[in-house]
Amino acid sequence: MRNFQLFDTAEVDNERGIITLYAQDNDLLRLSMRHEGSYLAISASYGAVEIALRPRFAEVTRTLSRLRPVSNRQTTRQVGTGQAYLSLGLQSDGTLVMRPTIVADATGHIALNLVLTEELCRTVFNWLPVPEVNLNREEVTV
Repeated sequence: MRNFQLFDTAEVDNERGIITLYAQDNDLLRLSMRHEGSYLAISASYGAVEIALRPRFAEVTRTLSRLRPVSNRQTTRQVGTGQAYLSLGLQSDGTLVMRPTIVADATGHIALNLVLTEELCRTVFNWLPVPEVNLNREEVTV
């Protein structure tokens, strides 16, 4: 039931310290990140609708460095709290699934289903930077 949007482009604003990810064919959907002290400010938006998250920077980079490839657009890790989190999953084709999510209560949530190309994933990992990046294609069975 999930519809994923493939992101293929990154713009880095070194002056402001912001990386913005988007799809060339969809200028409404964007994800921007900025390192703010011990936090990573994340703004995922579709037009005027925004999901804003502030997970701990060290937790994000540690989680990304521990991802192992799986298949079928699954996420295997979450960063954040039970009410607001970023789900992450590395796919066997080298793409990265990112699902920024806000939970209303036990009856529902709002999330954006994003997939980053392998090249874009490497760009994000280098920008953060993520230690010991493992983008190999050895799939883990879940």
